Amino acid sequence: MLRSVSRFFDLSEAESVLPEVERILRRLIQAKREYDEADEELTRLTQHIAVMGGTVPPREEMQQLRLRKDGTARNLKAMVDRIQEIGCELKDLDMGLIDFPTFYRGEHVYLCWKLGEPKIAFWHSLDAGYRGRRPIDKDFEANHRGEK
Repeated sequence: MLRSVSRFFDLSEAESVLPEVERILRRLIQAKREYDEADEELTRLTQHIAVMGGTVPPREEMQQLRLRKDGTARNLKAMVDRIQEIGCELKDLDMGLIDFPTFYRGEHVYLCWKLGEPKIAFWHSLDAGYRGRRPIDKDFEANHRGEK
């Protein structure tokens, strides 16, 4: 059964959008770091207030952290949306893992790329995931296709 996919890529199409996807992914990782830092700082302040028995909270600092966290969350969502608009699927932000839907021998599969890899060199079935990646070989190249 096909999942709801907006685009299917052939290898050359996926490679052509890879530079943009990589730029977005790097920005996403940085934004997630910033979000996590703001969240941790808010948690630390909240715990400190609770431990101090309801001391007067540093309202301005907390407000700035909330604004930073909320702004970063909106930025994260916009970047994830952009990856989806391109037609890719973000599988694991921490690993920097992106899948590109494609067809191989008539079956819906994924071209699989991980941040740091110089090109898309692997594919896997829908159920196999990252651990089931297989190298793209001549048979795959000859028998896969994209489709809009």
